[in-house]
Amino acid sequence: MAEQDDIRAMATRFFNAIEAGDIETMRETFTADAKIWHNTDELIVTRDQTAQTLTGMASRIKNREYADRQLTVFPGGFVQQHVLKGVRVHDDVPVRLPCAIICKVENGKITRLDEYFDSAHVAEFRKFANA
Repeated sequence: MAEQDDIRAMATRFFNAIEAGDIETMRETFTADAKIWHNTDELIVTRDQTAQTLTGMASRIKNREYADRQLTVFPGGFVQQHVLKGVRVHDDVPVRLPCAIICKVENGKITRLDEYFDSAHVAEFRKFANA
């Protein structure tokens, strides 16, 4: 049970860090060789690529909140469903991104993250990404 308590604490720290724009703390929750996969492009990216993406998101979306968190921890990982909410900086429009994330965890760090979300919601988050 202690392992699952540690995973729960790490998962909470991971999402709280992104919510706060603390990308370095988020990055440190991954192993150096972690694989991050998104259903919308089916590519596997690195923790550094993920950090770069989330740095951009944090600069474009203010008042970030992981709402309706449903975290389930199991030996070797966790799954979380949530709605990432925020406000686009460019036009002050509220946005939301329903999501499910499945993570494998070893020695207190994420080794693999699979993220599932609707591409239409992602498009709203990224609407002014190149503006």
